[in-house]
Amino acid sequence: MDKKIALISVSDKFGLGEFAKGLEAIGFEIVSTGGTAKAIEKEGIKVTQVEDLTGFPEMLDGRVKTLHPKIHAGILADRSKKKHMSTIKKHGIREIELVVVNFYPFRETISKKNVSLEDAIENIDIGGPTLIRAAAKNNDTVAVVTSSDQYGDVLAELNEKGVISPETRKRLAAKAFELTAAYDATISNFLHDRFLSGEKFPQSLSLSFEKSQSLRYGENWHQEACFYKDAVSTSCGIGAAEQLHGKEISFNNINDANAAIELVKEFEEPAVVIIKHANPCGTAVNAVLSVAFKNALACDSTSAFGSVIALNQECDVATAEQITSFFNEIVIAPSFEKKALAVLKKKKNLRILLLPCLGKKKTEPGLEVKAVEGGILVQTKDSLLLNDGELKVVSKRKPSEKEMNDLLFGWKIAKHTKSNAIVLVKDLASVGVGAGQMSRIDATEIAVKKSNGKHKGAVLASDAFFPFRDNVDLAAKSGITAIIAPGGSVKDEEVIKAADEHGIAMVFTEIRHFKH
Repeated sequence: MDKKIALISVSDKFGLGEFAKGLEAIGFEIVSTGGTAKAIEKEGIKVTQVEDLTGFPEMLDGRVKTLHPKIHAGILADRSKKKHMSTIKKHGIREIELVVVNFYPFRETISKKNVSLEDAIENIDIGGPTLIRAAAKNNDTVAVVTSSDQYGDVLAELNEKGVISPETRKRLAAKAFELTAAYDATISNFLHDRFLSGEKFPQSLSLSFEKSQSLRYGENWHQEACFYKDAVSTSCGIGAAEQLHGKEISFNNINDANAAIELVKEFEEPAVVIIKHANPCGTAVNAVLSVAFKNALACDSTSAFGSVIALNQECDVATAEQITSFFNEIVIAPSFEKKALAVLKKKKNLRILLLPCLGKKKTEPGLEVKAVEGGILVQTKDSLLLNDGELKVVSKRKPSEKEMNDLLFGWKIAKHTKSNAIVLVKDLASVGVGAGQMSRIDATEIAVKKSNGKHKGAVLASDAFFPFRDNVDLAAKSGITAIIAPGGSVKDEEVIKAADEHGIAMVFTEIRHFKH
């Protein structure tokens, strides 16, 4: 009676020797290809070459190895069908009970800097996914192993029961199709960027993310959650951050940290962003980082309790001491002075995240996705910036240089504040923020109230147009001297007239920054 066949063809050979020894001890005949066969033979294990099983040599520099009826019929034959079994017997084809495969390192290849298209194409695995899909399809009788993490459980079950159970085969098959889907999605996205870059929105959108960690819960205690990362992304985002200290990061931590990172990336000067519930409750820039922190915290120190803090410069001791002076959840920075890190680590639960690219990379163009019931919304990122040369002064009075600098600063913050958004700024620091309101006048009233009197002499940024002049009237009453807004309302003339009546400088951007 022929031995059971285990077909093994792997690029990642971690744990291979021990696994192959275990299979041999159980009584499997191991059939393998090229480098995998050599690695197994080095362990003193007898290997049958694929070409000895098929009677056909590997060819085309290894591109064709296992693509043969004697392999795939041996995997795909339905053991419950007499016709299938008589067919493979007639052609001298042996049954294959176990398929062990992982893929060419396509993802690792394209993650390399300046990878050539030729190298990427050569690392598109054809035989591996075909073997895995065949074995997973015929999971009634064939087991498919796609990761070294599965080796131990498979060997344990074979040693204990002599067979791999139907439940295990089904679980392995499901994992296998997850793997092939993700692999194909990675290839599809890479080739789309190379060959179809002009088509922003493909007819079929494939997303591929790897589970990074399970989270204790989601937005609320009763919701389950985990964090998935884009394994091939080179962007400067929360997915690239390394946790240096503190307790386990949470769902809301990650969401808030993402908001903080994306806002602090807007600034070239030393900047501090304080985020609470995905909204900036304090933002400031200054040549001295610790001064920027002091100014950012002064915007709304009450809301800053339990916040997430992002810095775009190395965290120094003076800044670290301010951070540890009150309760906050996370601090993110491109680097930390040794002494500053020691200060921060005195807070046992403070999560310290290292993101070296902060201060070096801006928000990069691309697509962003929002889930809705039964589908997703996809749009290009709101990565559009402007400078004072692109602004349209619509009031009689032009803003001063200082006002213009504050207006542009506030405009960046408004872009990252939930709509309806009003941001008050003075001396390159936010002094009041009204976020996420259903009406713009409410947002303006909240921003003024939260400024605690600091609104006098400040400027105002609005993420969208003013539907009525009431916002301008309230701004004037509060001592606001200049306003930046997109314009585009049917009431624009009325709004501009109000600004002129109050001597307020007003500029239109003709760009809107809704953030829902």
